[in-house]
Formats: sequence, C-alpha cells, structure tokens
Amino acid sequence: MLSIVDAQYQDGYKLYLKFNDNKEGVVDLSDLIIQAKGMPFRELQNQEVFKKFIVDYTIIWSDELDVAPEFLYFKTFEHDKSLQQQFQEWGYVA
Repeated sequence: MLSIVDAQYQDGYKLYLKFNDNKEGVVDLSDLIIQAKGMPFRELQNQEVFKKFIVDYTIIWSDELDVAPEFLYFKTFEHDKSLQQQFQEWGYVA
C-alpha cells in the first residue's frame, strides 16, 4: 500500500514528499487549494494553516483534512512516463 513516510514544507503550496517506495519529489498543490470553492480546502489558502500538517500514511492538516497518497503521488510524478499506466489504473490522467 502506498504511503508517505516523510514530508517537508517548501514554499507556497509546495511540499517535498518521500513515499514508501523510496520515490521522492516536490508536489505543488496550488491548483487544488487556490481553486477550492468551498470548505474544507479553502481554509488551506492561508499558508500558515497549510504549513501545519502531520504525516500519518498521508498528509493530514489540523482539522483532519487529508489528501489520498495516490493523488499526491500522481501530482508529484504526473509527467513521469513510466508511471502513466499506474495513474490510469488509479483513475488519474496526466
């Protein structure tokens, strides 16, 4: 099962992520957060709130808001041609 083992805030809405398959990279969640029309993601537009997360299988913010690790993996590596088949199986299209 895919999970996040480490995460560090970078800047803006970017996080450095390390997954349990040893792949690591930076995910930019700007689109997800800035385009949020309603709760709960809208409160993450405040970068001070965005910075306050814990790693427990995935990224969890203070109000227990989280994002599936598969989605974070997709957003981190969406341009990696070797992973396109996996993304399609998960229902994500790059």
